[in-house]
Amino acid sequence: MQFTSEQRLDDGVLEREFTLGEIPGTLWTPESDASAPLILMAHNNGLPKGESRLVARARHTASCGYAVATIDAAGCGDRPRSAADEQARADLRRAMQAGEPVDEIFECLVGPLVEKAVPEWQTTLDALLVLPGIDGPVGYSGWTALGIRLAVVEPRIAAAGFFAGGYVPRTQREEARQVTIPLLFLLQWDDEGNPRQRALDLFDAFGSKEKTLHANLGGHTGTPWFEMEDGGRFYDRHLK
Repeated sequence: MQFTSEQRLDDGVLEREFTLGEIPGTLWTPESDASAPLILMAHNNGLPKGESRLVARARHTASCGYAVATIDAAGCGDRPRSAADEQARADLRRAMQAGEPVDEIFECLVGPLVEKAVPEWQTTLDALLVLPGIDGPVGYSGWTALGIRLAVVEPRIAAAGFFAGGYVPRTQREEARQVTIPLLFLLQWDDEGNPRQRALDLFDAFGSKEKTLHANLGGHTGTPWFEMEDGGRFYDRHLK
């Protein structure tokens, strides 16, 4: 892991850009001499690690005493996309403009993104946990489809917060039954791109004995900021 830049932000958080082979990432850490639990923070379906909502959540979480990391995995952010990915995105735009069904197109787009992203997140986790000042246990926050797969294959993740606002492929909907870590599941009740019943069915499928559903009125990007406070209490219970 090579750090390429760093800046100390006005909220007492150190922000460092890094590269790990071909993987670009960002790490936020608090001003503290104590080791900080780590939270992996991912955005939905290929959006960049510098997306403003993710950065705001990461900085707030780091200011509360956590190390927070995000990456642009394969096919995400500015990293090259395969011809199949580009075709799926073009097909998705066309179908949505025409009001046609999009489930199968999402399967072709999101499924491969998850498959390619998981090994790179695990490689990043390996590198982060040997850095001074970062310790387990590890939490996860963000993209549901990726988080389900990571929760199944990565035993170092102890708790996860999922946003029910992105398409979850059939494979991950089946894998949800294998997820047993504590979960906080955020649902926007009026999310135009995420059928409510599908999200409720997914919540029901999780195998966790401790799982909490928070539903708020509003569309896809309308998650209230106070959910950050509830999320902080959730991670405090399980990571500190």
